[in-house]
Amino acid sequence: MPKNADQLRSARWFAPDDLRSSGHRSRLMQMGYDAKDWGRKPIIAILNTWSDLNPCHAHFKHRVEDVKRGVLQAGGFPVELPVQSLSESALKPTTMLYRNFLAMETEELLRGHPIDGAVLMGGCDKTTPALVMGAISAGFPMIFLPAGPMLRGNYKGEYLGSGSDAWKYWDERRAGNITEDQWTGVEEGIARSYGHCMTFGTASTMTAIAESLGLTLPGASSIPAADANHIRMSARVGRRIVEMVFEDLTPDKIITEKSVENATTIAMATGCSTNAVVHLIAMARRAGVPLTLDDLDKAGRTTPVIANIRPSGKQYLMEDFYYAGGLRALMAEMKERLHLDAMTVSGFPLGETLEGAVVYNADVIRPLSDPIYHEGSLAVLKGNLAPDGCVMKPSACEERLRVHEGPALVFDSYPEMKAAIDDDDLEVTANHVLILRNAGPKGGPGMPEWGMLPIPKKILKQGYRDMLRISDARMSGTSYGACILHVAPESHIGGPLALVRTGDIIRVDVPNRSIDMLVDEETLAKRRAEWIVPADKYERGYGWMFSKHIKQANDGCDFDFLEKDFGAAAGEPDIF
Repeated sequence: MPKNADQLRSARWFAPDDLRSSGHRSRLMQMGYDAKDWGRKPIIAILNTWSDLNPCHAHFKHRVEDVKRGVLQAGGFPVELPVQSLSESALKPTTMLYRNFLAMETEELLRGHPIDGAVLMGGCDKTTPALVMGAISAGFPMIFLPAGPMLRGNYKGEYLGSGSDAWKYWDERRAGNITEDQWTGVEEGIARSYGHCMTFGTASTMTAIAESLGLTLPGASSIPAADANHIRMSARVGRRIVEMVFEDLTPDKIITEKSVENATTIAMATGCSTNAVVHLIAMARRAGVPLTLDDLDKAGRTTPVIANIRPSGKQYLMEDFYYAGGLRALMAEMKERLHLDAMTVSGFPLGETLEGAVVYNADVIRPLSDPIYHEGSLAVLKGNLAPDGCVMKPSACEERLRVHEGPALVFDSYPEMKAAIDDDDLEVTANHVLILRNAGPKGGPGMPEWGMLPIPKKILKQGYRDMLRISDARMSGTSYGACILHVAPESHIGGPLALVRTGDIIRVDVPNRSIDMLVDEETLAKRRAEWIVPADKYERGYGWMFSKHIKQANDGCDFDFLEKDFGAAAGEPDIF
């Protein structure tokens, strides 16, 4: 049933004729407001992940004003609440360590304040899932405003893609094929505006997932950050959230099994980042949808990649995707595979939001009959090396490596690997399987993006640009290559990856979804008996809590106590 002004949640703080509410009102007056500003109006929280060290969100300092403008136009009262800013480029050891921190902050900030609805401003990799996870758990009407991708990079007339071209040109520099001045030119040209990565990396993947879950206004995830349409979209978001409050359109009415299936399908069709696995599982489970790795693999086997965007594609970037029709056009191409009756924040079911969507460039957004890869973006492999699964992006690796057998070259830490990888005397061939361990959720800590191990310089000089690489780490969604990631259980807790020795033969068969070390059980049992439990990374603080409660990659890396089935949600705060 629609709400009226007397039923607003914020009225509990401001409407009663008592001393406590008088105090609340007087403190708003202290900031220069009066009852005409807030009285009988929805109070809209705008959660802003801007910071001076987050280049992806540099424009949020201004966009928040556009959101406020929309809220005011619709008769709401906007309040900006700054939250943790997870800058993928600056925050160490990894933003993944703090995704759940931001999710907790989002949930508690919304629940504890006089908030009727929320606009979530995010885009840089972990901000999207973190904000959404927290807002799902809080349960109030919410809408997500994507930061938008930056403009195409450019170097001497060649388009550059975030991450993807950095890795490519760095390998060429390590191989001695480009100069320091040329490398500086790449640095200067690869990031030309505010906004998140303009490849279909983790940022674009997660904002596309947010849209396909029904959490953004139609088309919002595709608009480049520097485009004036992004400003207009921001104001529309502000207007719409006020309407959502009165409609009582809460996340539980939007995030359902159908919308999660839609998001999974669209993720695969876009050539999504491998990081989509941990985030989509975590978001779904916050909403009580028991998504698993097997569900994702099933979608991966049957969903073609039709977004011809780097790193799965060879030429185009997110700006081209927007001009080609954006995510609405891609979803319209996929209509026969989607639940069109799934509700969205627009107030209309998905099918109605896709009416009129057109593909303007069929090479950027391919028809189902002509995909760039006939299976989905991700494959889930299992075997004695990863009993609980690991993930790979077959569409972004050389075909020769999808079925491969070779000897392991094992590194126990990133510094160890980094020190060895440029040694011309390193005993390695192109047939070797590089393995990095102790880089998972607990071991990293936080599962850093170390999984795209550099190709040894010796091998680069031989002309190779891809090798099979395995780790319990993650990798940037802008990365590419034959990288097998998220090995579960991780080595730090005694997973089989901890037992591999240099020289062991590793067999990978992507079509049959298998990954095994060809070592007999007796030998493995002996190694397990000799294995020493690593020391904890933290003895206090947030890191200690993280280590005690983080779940493994196949379960989404949420904290065990935050998943929906852990216990009942907290009720409304007492006001005395």
